[in-house]
Amino acid sequence: MPPTPNLHGKTALVAGATRGVGRGIALALGEAGATVYCSGRSSRANLKAASHLPRQKGGAAKNLLPSEYYSARPETIEETAELVTSRGGKGIAAVTDHLNPAQVEKLVARIRDDQGKLHILINDISESAEYEFGAPFWKFNLEKGLAMLRNGIYTHIITSHFAAPLLVETARNAQEGTGLFVEIGDGDSYVYRGHLIFDMVKTTVIRLAFAMARELRRKNVAAVALTPGFLRSEVMLEHFGVTEANWRDATKKNPDYIASETPLYAGRAVAALAADPDLMKKSGRAFSTWGLSDEYAFTDADGSRPHWGNYFEKKYGQTLKTCDEKFYEHWIGGPIDTLYADWP
Repeated sequence: MPPTPNLHGKTALVAGATRGVGRGIALALGEAGATVYCSGRSSRANLKAASHLPRQKGGAAKNLLPSEYYSARPETIEETAELVTSRGGKGIAAVTDHLNPAQVEKLVARIRDDQGKLHILINDISESAEYEFGAPFWKFNLEKGLAMLRNGIYTHIITSHFAAPLLVETARNAQEGTGLFVEIGDGDSYVYRGHLIFDMVKTTVIRLAFAMARELRRKNVAAVALTPGFLRSEVMLEHFGVTEANWRDATKKNPDYIASETPLYAGRAVAALAADPDLMKKSGRAFSTWGLSDEYAFTDADGSRPHWGNYFEKKYGQTLKTCDEKFYEHWIGGPIDTLYADWP
């Protein structure tokens, strides 16, 4: 395993740090020495209030909107912050509804007051509800679908809007290094994803990274999209009825789970990116955990290097259609680049 990246002196905001990839990223940034603001709605203060919500076996909520879906789960941002600190960083819990612009603005003002700088922003808030896979767009629950769209995209735009000025300001000082936006999605291609809302959310976060990168290209701030592989998150482990200790038992239900990864793997991918002195060369691109592990040689929690791409290709053929150089050629050189080449 390569040395842990050195992110001492760096400040990060992980929006959606309560569980899953967000928690994994917060922990990895902590083990690299960063100060990490862990934000989200799930706080110890509101756990009991949500205990009445109906849940299916394995912890999945029945027909709940994003505002309710995770409410009865045990994970909290306070717990994440404590785990960050236990790994050598400084974890700070920040209860925030990222659909509320005033709350997000207040959070960024707090970071400015406390630290005076911000180097890394992780947008990991998801659509946070179960998809009706198999239901075409004219049959799915419209209210739920639109709420998922807001939760998975609006939160990212709101958070980026308020955090960008501090990131840009910090990156003006060359000694602070390159700033980093990371959009967490699902997949590093533009293929259809099996459900209209799922497709819209997961492809839009890639486009958000590209559009932000275009407007940040002269600001020493990079913006990228990142996809994990088949996750061993808290929710997925419960879904399969296993724990991290016996996760391989889940392959009896889904053989593909043998190629799964923990959320920490994505976190170490982010830490490697943040420490890369040539980070700006990656701005505007979509990456996978397994692809970045090929480049930076980081490992998962158990020392392995799961490679969902290789596994999937070997079993199902070359169907992932990863965004490559030829693909990105179609993203640049359009009318705006021609007519307004110097903007912004």
